[in-house]
Amino acid sequence: MIYTSEQILTIVNEALDRLPYDRQPASLYEPVKYVLSLGGKRIRPVLMLLTYNLFKETPEDIIMPALGLETYHNYTLLHDDLMDKADLRRGHQTVHKKWNANTAILSGDSMLVLAYQRMQQVPDAYLPRVMNLFSETALEIGEGQQYDMDFETRLDVTEDEYIEMIRLKTSVLLACAMKIGAILGDASESDAQLLYSVGEKLGLAFQLQDDLLDVYGDPKVFGKAIGGDITSNKKTYMLINAINRANPEQHKELMSWISTTPDTPITASAASTRQVKIAAVTRLYDEIGIRSLCEAKINSYFNQADNLLSNVSVSEGCKEQLRRYMHDMMHRKW
Repeated sequence: MIYTSEQILTIVNEALDRLPYDRQPASLYEPVKYVLSLGGKRIRPVLMLLTYNLFKETPEDIIMPALGLETYHNYTLLHDDLMDKADLRRGHQTVHKKWNANTAILSGDSMLVLAYQRMQQVPDAYLPRVMNLFSETALEIGEGQQYDMDFETRLDVTEDEYIEMIRLKTSVLLACAMKIGAILGDASESDAQLLYSVGEKLGLAFQLQDDLLDVYGDPKVFGKAIGGDITSNKKTYMLINAINRANPEQHKELMSWISTTPDTPITASAASTRQVKIAAVTRLYDEIGIRSLCEAKINSYFNQADNLLSNVSVSEGCKEQLRRYMHDMMHRKW
């Protein structure tokens, strides 16, 4: 049976709801349950199960490692929120706001262990390949996060450096999800590696689209306020290329906005200044042609992912649901 992404998502959410948390103290595990109950797109477990379904008909058989991947992803979000001092996640209080920073650190650490426990629930024959890939991916994600932090204090970040950072921070987890799905589905090594590359290119397109939507998206669809990357001076693909492609006058104006401190208290005056800054930087992006540049890069990476999927040695009919889901990811239908 070929499952739709909607059916796969239902399987994932129902399985998450059934996970037991019967260890003590309850105060350690309550934030873990809370984080995993906040919803989200569940992109990584859905990709794992859709990929597995290319080769085998029972994706529910690998639900536990899929939940391990979702647990790991949410662990990274919990700690990211703490580092970023974010108040909200998916419209709800973040763990360090609802509880405190120490709870966020300790519950996050426990989530990481739980992710490993869930990921290792595969037949012994698959365990070394699955766990080696998962552990390597976890290390890479930490490296990507550190690069992202390092870039905050640099104005000379190159496009290549930025692409490598988002590959590590975002893409490799999507690639890991798809390759583990392939491994557990008994795919050939060549197909498993192809699907890893599909996830890698798809992740790059997805993150670049996130950059684009932060400037040009509809807040109602995007799910958060527009312009956050601009107000925080985040070194995105768009800002890096604007700095490098601006004429002297544009460059001077852009650098004057970048030099403004992002951490001013939220007052009516500061909010007004932020809106002026967003409007000014967006105007400069328009003048320099950054939107079309970013859209071309997104399309290039997505087309690479789609072409790589075409080379996987299963029928096009089997690939239909995965291909449709990849398309939906890039059109933000949810």
